[in-house]
Amino acid sequence: MKLSGSTKVHGLLVAYPFLEDFLAAQSPKFEMLRNRMARATIGRVATLRTAASIANLDVNALLQSLAAEIERRTGKRPELEAADAASPTRGQRLEELKQIIGHLHAGGDLDEARARFARAVEDVEASEIAAMEEELIRGGLPVSEVQRLCDVHVGAFRQVLDEHAEVETPAGHPVHTYMAANKVITELANSLGGVAREIAAGKDVDGNLVHSLDVLGRLAGVENHYQRKENQLFPVLERHGVTGPSQVMWGVHDEIRAALKDTRAAAEKRDARAFSTAAPALARDIIEMVYKEEKILFPLALQTLSEDEWVDLRRGEDELGYALAKPAAPWPSGQGAAPASPSAAGQGLLGLLTGELSLDQMNLIFTHLPVDLSFVDETDTVRFYSEGLARIFPRSPAVIGRKVQNCHPPKSVHVVQDILDSFRAGKQSVAEFWIQLHGKFIHIRYLAIRDKAGVYRGCLEVSQDVTEIRQLQGEHRLLEWKRAAQ
Repeated sequence: MKLSGSTKVHGLLVAYPFLEDFLAAQSPKFEMLRNRMARATIGRVATLRTAASIANLDVNALLQSLAAEIERRTGKRPELEAADAASPTRGQRLEELKQIIGHLHAGGDLDEARARFARAVEDVEASEIAAMEEELIRGGLPVSEVQRLCDVHVGAFRQVLDEHAEVETPAGHPVHTYMAANKVITELANSLGGVAREIAAGKDVDGNLVHSLDVLGRLAGVENHYQRKENQLFPVLERHGVTGPSQVMWGVHDEIRAALKDTRAAAEKRDARAFSTAAPALARDIIEMVYKEEKILFPLALQTLSEDEWVDLRRGEDELGYALAKPAAPWPSGQGAAPASPSAAGQGLLGLLTGELSLDQMNLIFTHLPVDLSFVDETDTVRFYSEGLARIFPRSPAVIGRKVQNCHPPKSVHVVQDILDSFRAGKQSVAEFWIQLHGKFIHIRYLAIRDKAGVYRGCLEVSQDVTEIRQLQGEHRLLEWKRAAQ
């Protein structure tokens, strides 16, 4: 086997399995090769040049050390292709990528950016695009601007991303389910675009507008798809310090949500002109999101998360449910969704300010309250949410331990921060809001939690469906209950 910067990591490890331990000893970055999933996906497309860049190693030195190890273990030294003259490190690649994006941000020519990119690096990994976005955000560029540039820089790197092999995961794995849903999403988006073309051409306008409502109704399933990303996948990536995709993609999710609402409104009003303008743009944005997921987000996640984290993520997604595509099989193999672990409760009682309760009793009380509760501690970390019988907003276990700022879309996070800062400074103790959601009237309150000394200890969010409460009139006393029940 001839070794070069273009040698695929997967092929190398198939030929020389002992190199797994050798590479892991060269850099902690190579520990991911012990992850069966990462090795079967990222390892299949990553080259030694890319691997060296990720680990901040000189590719020539890596090739030489690999050849020496192979010779030591087998007695035969593999042939090496001519060494690359000055292969850039990961840091150098990131700096060049940032400069290219800065050029685009300043209004530079896209074709020039592509040519410059081709000269600078041979390929680009999903992790590098994510790291580039995070560097731009840390450097002071607003998330909204990075979001706006997302299509541009993905466009600049599209040719290289297109050459990456399609991600493959076993049936039942969360990524497998995401990608199955993406096939449905793509079909529906293309159908929506086709309807828009028919209407723009004046063909059966009324009939096509009616048909569009059916397509849009099914396409509304992207809400579940995006919520699973926001409440499950993004929090786990954030634990690894990967924040760029969640901040940027969430903003795009909200734009698509707003566009879905506007497009449906145009169809319901039978406004053919507005619909034929809005629908193609919506279809394009949805399909672009599919591309970013499959070429950037999912490869990055497979490279970053451990198998145990994927198993936990699958459990959380089962709790949130599925709209467009359900898991094709139990995963891991031969294992269904994990049953809820029995309460550690107990046998003993917990002494409260007034009375005593077992842990089981406390959990039962929280799950039967007619309100949704979420608690964020004084460090803005989510510590608890109640599992009510009829949740208003989706929650999953992955949110526990997440910074609350990352639980809100970019457009509203500054308001949340202002409220928390006001609570922390002692200027306010309550913030309340009310919204219309799916025909229900929802009342939301943020309550500052302080100890006896007045020290801020966190924030309690209380959400309640008060639709029926608002309709109450007169009185209905306790003694009247039996008559009403009959």
